[in-house]
Amino acid sequence: MNKKELGNLQKKQKKTKNRWLIAASAVGVHISIGSAYAWSVFTKPMVSTYGWEQTQVSLAFSIAIFMLGMSAAFMGRFVEKQGPRRSAMLAATFFGVGVAGSGLATALESLFMLYLFYGIIGGIGLGIGYIAPVSTLVKWFPDRRGLATGMAIMGFGFAALLSGPAAEYLIGAVGISTTFFILGAIYFIVMFAASQYLAPPPEGWVPEGFNEQEKLGEKKNRGDLSQLTANEAVKTKRFWMLWTMLFLNVTCGIAVISVASPMAQQIAGLTPVAAATMVGLMGLFNGVGRIGWATLSDYIGRPNVYIAFFVIQVAAFFLLPSLTSAILFQVFVFAILTCYGGGFASIPAYIGDIFGTKQLGAIHGYILTAWAMAGVVGPILLSRIYDATGSYNVTMYIFGVMFLIALALSFLIKMEIKKLHEHQEQHSASAVN
Repeated sequence: MNKKELGNLQKKQKKTKNRWLIAASAVGVHISIGSAYAWSVFTKPMVSTYGWEQTQVSLAFSIAIFMLGMSAAFMGRFVEKQGPRRSAMLAATFFGVGVAGSGLATALESLFMLYLFYGIIGGIGLGIGYIAPVSTLVKWFPDRRGLATGMAIMGFGFAALLSGPAAEYLIGAVGISTTFFILGAIYFIVMFAASQYLAPPPEGWVPEGFNEQEKLGEKKNRGDLSQLTANEAVKTKRFWMLWTMLFLNVTCGIAVISVASPMAQQIAGLTPVAAATMVGLMGLFNGVGRIGWATLSDYIGRPNVYIAFFVIQVAAFFLLPSLTSAILFQVFVFAILTCYGGGFASIPAYIGDIFGTKQLGAIHGYILTAWAMAGVVGPILLSRIYDATGSYNVTMYIFGVMFLIALALSFLIKMEIKKLHEHQEQHSASAVN
């Protein structure tokens, strides 16, 4: 290497950004949009102030979650083409306007405007903001994909622990409309600032010492299974198996979240106060599951983590109806919540493993339509069964059966991945010979 080449290499290394600050920026985006999980803080104040029904107020959140999944699917290509910085800036604009616009909607006492601003405009911001940093993180952390995406998506899960109390305080201090104005401005500033550092790594970049560790056998990296475009990915069986696994995981998890308090009171005899405490702790386990399971997936593999999710939940849903012990009941509910959160956090790394990073953002967007569908199906399915039976027990058994299907799919996708890896290795060996 001559002096000029050496100088260019050193200059390139100096310009390379710190990947941990990239991860921190991703957390900044996700901890802002994750405030959507604190929507219930606004429910009672809006019901009592404006005379709206609880279902009418809750519909704004449902629309936002549906738009999250849909906009993630439709904007995935935009994220890949424009990059994480511009995408996160766009997300900041949509989400900031959506939340601040909700202040105008409540000031005018207009449900339609609330659905437009928070549900549609804010929901689009949620979707773009959710996927914007993810494909970048996977590229910056080829050695720790699960940890990296787990950190960002953990921010989404933990956000309600910060934004919930803040919103509750502001509502009491300045009123509902002004709270939306203040929070909209804060979320925009945080997301816009965080977006400025987001960038993909230089072409061909790997962490220092990564290649040497591979050669010494310290890193067992078989490489990505393929490098597919989004259009190519959706034509594969493994895409639809992954989509169905996420759909079933979210359908059952979000249904449990929606009725956790009354279910705990009916089955395990918890008092309303104890049930409310359990609901608060569920958010903590949701967040812990995101970082914990995603990190574990770096060591035991994404297929094994999903198998573990479904084994745990098959047992949990079949046992829940008979758990009269308050402590055991809560332990199983918390276990379900860790799997619920872990499913979200592990999916981007799983996508990278089996479809590559070529259009990971777009593929992730398509996969997230499972979340949009599950957010609608889960609560409706549970409420319909409950209305027909007057008990949560039948629903828990049905969910247990659904997880048996998910477990079967997780074994099937693992077998297909193994076969494709073997075929890949045989093809490489024949090419060398």
